[in-house]
Amino acid sequence: MISLGSLFGQSNPPLIGIDISTSGVRLVELADAGKGEVRLERYASEPLPRGTVVDGNIENIEAVSEAVLRVWKKSGTKVKHVALGMPPAAVITKKIILPAGLAEDQLEVQVESEASQYIPFALDEVSLDFDVIGAAPNSPEDMEVMLAAARREKVEDRVAIAEAAGLTATVMDIESYAARSAAQRAIDEQGGVQEGQIVALFQIGAQATHISVLQNGETIYEREQPFGGIQLTQDIVRAYGLSFEEAEARKKAGDLPDNYGADILAPFLENAALEVTRAIQFFFTSTPYTRIDQIYLAGGCALVPGLLDIIASRTRISSAVVSPFKGMQLAASVREQQLRNEAPAYLVACGLALRRFG
Repeated sequence: MISLGSLFGQSNPPLIGIDISTSGVRLVELADAGKGEVRLERYASEPLPRGTVVDGNIENIEAVSEAVLRVWKKSGTKVKHVALGMPPAAVITKKIILPAGLAEDQLEVQVESEASQYIPFALDEVSLDFDVIGAAPNSPEDMEVMLAAARREKVEDRVAIAEAAGLTATVMDIESYAARSAAQRAIDEQGGVQEGQIVALFQIGAQATHISVLQNGETIYEREQPFGGIQLTQDIVRAYGLSFEEAEARKKAGDLPDNYGADILAPFLENAALEVTRAIQFFFTSTPYTRIDQIYLAGGCALVPGLLDIIASRTRISSAVVSPFKGMQLAASVREQQLRNEAPAYLVACGLALRRFG
């Protein structure tokens, strides 16, 4: 069986997480601090030229490899084993039921047989992995297995990027899974949520917003909407005649004319709040659920001034920004103030780095 690079398997330390997104490459290295504690050793980011990664597809392997090498050098890490992520749209996942107690080789044969029914590609074009979740609900003689499959070329692109940067891709995860594991850990550090509560995680990135709705740690709904921080940057470009790169830099630095808040930022915030309320309504109309108890924001856009307040106001749902490093020890080289301003953008990279711990 062709493995999706230990999609579900445990990895041996040490391991760094590298998130390749539309806007840039982010790296996180975590360490075991003992007594169940985790320490953030280092983190770094490197922007990517526009058009390098489009809708999760690597359009320029060389440019991404160079950015990965730059971010690896910038971080100061010596670790060369990496966990990478696949965009959710590039991976087919399916829960299947198989007889309990199968030997490993029998299990692989059964999984391949089942996979051929659900995957719209020839199996020799696919990287495949699976994870035994546990006993099947209401059927103790069966077990529930999560199947995951991706086009082999998509996996190989990411492996090639790591290799070109002198690194070894040890784990290939799904970005939304990595994000959820990091968010869940951070939420637990913040006191967690009560049994039965429904939590919505909005990862607002450069081009898209990924919505995950969870209950008792299980994902009950997922969706992606084409809305992100790039729209604010483009508004700045149009309003002030800046290059895209300059607009992005000045947006982050807060170095914009006096009318920016009222004329550019306020309409963007209204639009963002509308996207979030629409997503929630879509969740209600397409599932049996009728409430959300808590909203968490993450992604590079989460800390745009005013965004959290307007979302809480429009949805009338308790809202917070989630930092994936909540409750972690920080290495001496990590600047806490800077981290606070950047942490939500590192949700996926942190989730990938957490795969070091299985």
